[in-house]
Amino acid sequence: MIHVTDGGISTTVQDLGRQGHYHIGMPPSGAMDRTSHQIANALVGNDPDAATLEMTYKGASLEFEEDAVIALAGAAMGATVNDDAVPMYEAVRIEAGQELILEFTTEGARTYLAVAGGIDVEPVMESRSTYTLIGIGGYKGRTLESGDTLAVGEPSSNPEAAIGNVAPVEYRPNIAEKTEIRIVIGLCDYRLTDDSRAALCDVEWKVTPEANRVGYRLEGPELEFVEREQPFGAGTDPSNVTDIGYPIGSIQVPQKPIVLMQDAVTGGGYATVGTVISTDRNVLSQRRTHETITFDAVTIEEALEARTAAKTDLEAIRSHID
Repeated sequence: MIHVTDGGISTTVQDLGRQGHYHIGMPPSGAMDRTSHQIANALVGNDPDAATLEMTYKGASLEFEEDAVIALAGAAMGATVNDDAVPMYEAVRIEAGQELILEFTTEGARTYLAVAGGIDVEPVMESRSTYTLIGIGGYKGRTLESGDTLAVGEPSSNPEAAIGNVAPVEYRPNIAEKTEIRIVIGLCDYRLTDDSRAALCDVEWKVTPEANRVGYRLEGPELEFVEREQPFGAGTDPSNVTDIGYPIGSIQVPQKPIVLMQDAVTGGGYATVGTVISTDRNVLSQRRTHETITFDAVTIEEALEARTAAKTDLEAIRSHID
């Protein structure tokens, strides 16, 4: 068992998400940075979908009732056990009775803590991920608080064998420096004026404090829409369209862009002018408030190539560990 002595700012249980329910309005939830989540799991010998703790900006403090093997991946976050530093991207042993204390991130926004065996909470709709907007999944459907107790699953292999596993530096996510976010333009980009369509990928956008698991609201020039008589079923605002489905990563433009993330609604009446490709949602989720990004338009073929390259890097880490 793991006893939570401090829940941090926003710590939730997440896996790879609640798949197959989007058609009934249930978003996937799951790790915002899927790459870091999977690296942490690989280091301790877990399956990629094992539940981890996603910690945003500041980590939790956790007292371990039994010996455990843990690993941290994602945003750089100070961590200590008995005043000894715990390294990132390395599997280490925690002894029974010891407390792992995690501090603030120094770069990036989200850090993932994997424990050999995975965080063992009851699955909801085939996932252990937390969806706080309606209070399901994870630990009681909410962020962790002081006094909570987490169970750990049975490891699929000898966790002691994982101690000392290290992710090669060349395959770790480049969280601090990568600011370019690749997008596929569409579905409703025709609603933008030519100047605004060009500006979408020509200017820097600043991450506002309204950036969370539901969506990232961005600050920059106001985008303008082609004037028209609004069709039946659409709202009166020029950014409104007749209701459509929203893919995860879609860019809505109620004057300023909002990128919908893992806990977002699945449809509505705002124009979707582009969609962040799956690999770069990981990148965006690590951008901090007041940091900037730029959009880079790519083709679907280029997006698929990026996804293949990301999978290849993950396999290289797993092969190195094996």
